Amino acid sequence: MVTLTEHAQAINVGRLTVQTVEIAPETTAIRCLDWDRERFDIEFGLRNGTTYNSFLIQGEKIALVDTSHRKFEELYLEIAAGLVDPHKIDYLIISHTEPDHSGLVKDILLLAPSITVVGAKVAIQFLENMVHQPFKSLLVKSGERLDLGNGHELEFISAPNLHWPDTILTYDRKTGILYTCDVFGMHYCDDHTYDENFYAIEEDFQYYYDCLMGPNARSVLAALKRIENLEINTVATGHGPLLQHHISEWLGKYQTWSLEQAKTETLVALFYAGDYGYSEHLAYTLGHGCTKTGVAVELIDLNSAEPQEVRELVAQASGIVIAMPPQSSATAQAALSTILVAVHQKQAIGLLESGGTEDEPVYPLRNKFQELGLVEAFPPILIKEAPTQITEQLCEEAGTDIGQWLTRDRTIKQIKSINTDLEKALGRISTGLYIITAKKGEIQSAMFASWLTQASLNPLGIAIAVSKERAIESLMHVGDRFVLNVLAEDNYQGLMKHFLKRFAPGADRFAGVKTYPATNGSPILVEALAYMECEITSRMDCGDHWVIYSTVQTGRVANVNALTAVHHRKVGNHY
Repeated sequence: MVTLTEHAQAINVGRLTVQTVEIAPETTAIRCLDWDRERFDIEFGLRNGTTYNSFLIQGEKIALVDTSHRKFEELYLEIAAGLVDPHKIDYLIISHTEPDHSGLVKDILLLAPSITVVGAKVAIQFLENMVHQPFKSLLVKSGERLDLGNGHELEFISAPNLHWPDTILTYDRKTGILYTCDVFGMHYCDDHTYDENFYAIEEDFQYYYDCLMGPNARSVLAALKRIENLEINTVATGHGPLLQHHISEWLGKYQTWSLEQAKTETLVALFYAGDYGYSEHLAYTLGHGCTKTGVAVELIDLNSAEPQEVRELVAQASGIVIAMPPQSSATAQAALSTILVAVHQKQAIGLLESGGTEDEPVYPLRNKFQELGLVEAFPPILIKEAPTQITEQLCEEAGTDIGQWLTRDRTIKQIKSINTDLEKALGRISTGLYIITAKKGEIQSAMFASWLTQASLNPLGIAIAVSKERAIESLMHVGDRFVLNVLAEDNYQGLMKHFLKRFAPGADRFAGVKTYPATNGSPILVEALAYMECEITSRMDCGDHWVIYSTVQTGRVANVNALTAVHHRKVGNHY
């Protein structure tokens, strides 16, 4: 094995460093070290910076596993071109499409237009929406293999929800390297390629698990089961040092933590039909909405599900969602029969069409579940054509609805359990009343808000607390734009009543409300006292809320003599 100290090369620009090191025969790690990064994409704090790891495998054919963060564009592309002529790269393997690993995919496609992008079906769909240009692709499923020659036979292992829905792991049978992207990683930046010092990085390893993997403990256990028979010499992670010296201990910790987490979490079993219509894509989208409410999601393909696996999952689940399979699939039909036998009262159910040509009818199955006493979490979603942004928003909101239904008792218990002087004191903080409106592409949404304050003078900026369960949350990311509508104290009751009511998934929030478009495209409420057009520049994770900081571009007051409506609470543990 070539050591880092002997054969590593590096390029430095300030506190960004790119290293390359041979980690196995014909296998090179390209490690982008971000020494000073203090926060990551889900806004948890970083004590020791982070790294973005990419890998080059050179058999008879050449494969690049993942790219890097866009901030490393110049450094990464220069050093990668020094390792191999980009035109000679045959495959670009996408472990998942999160920008810190796929941020330079478009650059690679420009340098190597004939390259074939390899990934899960959902990953390729996501990537098509990201790069906006045609490219060759190879869709792979769990268990499928890709032969690069010279003994480098790559096997793909599906690992959805770790921590994105499109994640795959890649195992090289020649070298025993398992390429895992986010899984088993950590945000830790130093010159050591490997995990020699177990105790120095143990805390960062667990912190990373708690933030990224813990919320999907069941998916972690499923992934661990899929890799348990592999002879793993190195775990090539997407972040932090590669794991080689203490692999059994690291994987054992994931197993222990996930088993503990799975005992207490609320679970939604989400059944879909792989390679049929838009079933898989819609299931992942709906599952994302579920996870926003803090419930766990486990996905299972009806076309390959074992009866025992289906029975066990249904027995454990509090909620069940089915994307309808084709009528012609005997395996899927058997799985549906198993689900009907295994369900019990008080479970929540949700059904959606898959958009194929021969979906199992929704309504007869719906009637059977209702006869068995299951509660319908959302009305059936009927898909007749290719999903749009509106369809995806509908599915995500439906997922959030079933998650909120399943956690309603927990939420009520939390509200009732807190009645101390501290919470009463906190409730005496008064705030204004506002409505946030946003539009992005084909979808628009709105939120009644009171947790809002001016946060800076130069630049003019505001901060808003947005619950992670809110439908509008998906439109409130860095770079997104919205309108802050200020409500008047003598004219807010109608708007408050309208925007506080519970909307069905996909419902038009603005039906019956007079609006006109802002320059950023978001709706301005005609009855608002004032409005401001804003752009989001950062987000901070604050438990059950995001605190979203935005700069204010423009605004106006409709009535200079009117005052802002004010909100007073009695306790500080709920709105």
